Amino acid sequence: MITIVGSLKGGSGKSTLTFNLGVWLSMAGVKVQLIDADPQATLTDVIDVRKEEGFDPVLKAYDKRALAPEQLKAADETLIDVGTSDMESLRTALSRCDRVVVPVPPSQADIWSTQRFIQLIASVERESPPDIIGFINRGDTHHGVRETNEAAAALVSLPGIRFIKPRLSQRTVFRRSFSEGLAVFELESRGKAAREFLGLAATLYPHLVS
Repeated sequence: MITIVGSLKGGSGKSTLTFNLGVWLSMAGVKVQLIDADPQATLTDVIDVRKEEGFDPVLKAYDKRALAPEQLKAADETLIDVGTSDMESLRTALSRCDRVVVPVPPSQADIWSTQRFIQLIASVERESPPDIIGFINRGDTHHGVRETNEAAAALVSLPGIRFIKPRLSQRTVFRRSFSEGLAVFELESRGKAAREFLGLAATLYPHLVS
């Protein structure tokens, strides 16, 4: 399956999610390839850190040239990190993917941005539309803050996107693990962030945990 992790806004956490999913899939024995089609190359940077630290499993980040149809078929699972500063690569990836996973931070601006992203996806010519999946990322951890639940309710109501309940909260361990070249469940295997991520991964790849 070819999965894009993307959004129209920076800071949504797409590179962090792509990296964590890549490590998790590799640990599950899946042949996975990661493609960094975002000129910011954050995914490539974290994979380079992981290599330098000697962590297993070893990952490799391919650049946008791997969006060629034959390369996309070279693995059981392909994860593509995309950015809007290279719209040509973004549109190419959208024309060849099976699904798009959209991390949505809890703000009205991000809901509007997601709505525009859905419209962009629909504008790409292809035989059938991809599955578009949205979830709340970087949600508030304080129960008294209502913005996260309000954003989730707004995301549910958006046409053209399938909302899933697992969410990732705004936790410092995501940033810390990422800077060290580790997945969050490698750094703190019993922490809340690891449980949240594993719940999301199980929802995105149910055939691997059933």
